[in-house]
Amino acid sequence: MKLELIQLYVEYHIDMTRRVWDLIDTISDEQFLAGDEYSQGSIRNLMVHLASVDRRWLAGLKNLDDVGHLNQTDYLTRAVAREAFENVARDLSDYISTLTEDVLNKPTDKIDQPQWQILLHLVNHGTDHRATVLQQLNELGVKTFPQDLVIWLWDRKK
Repeated sequence: MKLELIQLYVEYHIDMTRRVWDLIDTISDEQFLAGDEYSQGSIRNLMVHLASVDRRWLAGLKNLDDVGHLNQTDYLTRAVAREAFENVARDLSDYISTLTEDVLNKPTDKIDQPQWQILLHLVNHGTDHRATVLQQLNELGVKTFPQDLVIWLWDRKK
């Protein structure tokens, strides 16, 4: 049961992030890069940070060497930054599909906590940063959406 829940949460995380990216695609590159004093700064910085953190934790879950953080300034356009997210999302989805309940409950050689804890952290971390991006988009006049898990679940049944 825990495996199915973790897979559901990760699916929610990726889907919500894609929906935020769809909104980001409606703004200009200048708005995407515009500075902000809160958290990571610009929408670009927040979204690259989100992909970077997911990528880094995923490497640890796979027992790979630390891949370090993505350099936010390497992503000058929305398209390039979104491509980075989509690559990480694909890798994360592929990884989640291979997990077993037993593996989920164990730490890796690189990370000392059970994998399910790290995966839930990724989801929670994503919710935090997506909320900041949604607020910034709203301030730019973009119509945003709620990212509540329960609403996402209800929409899946439709």
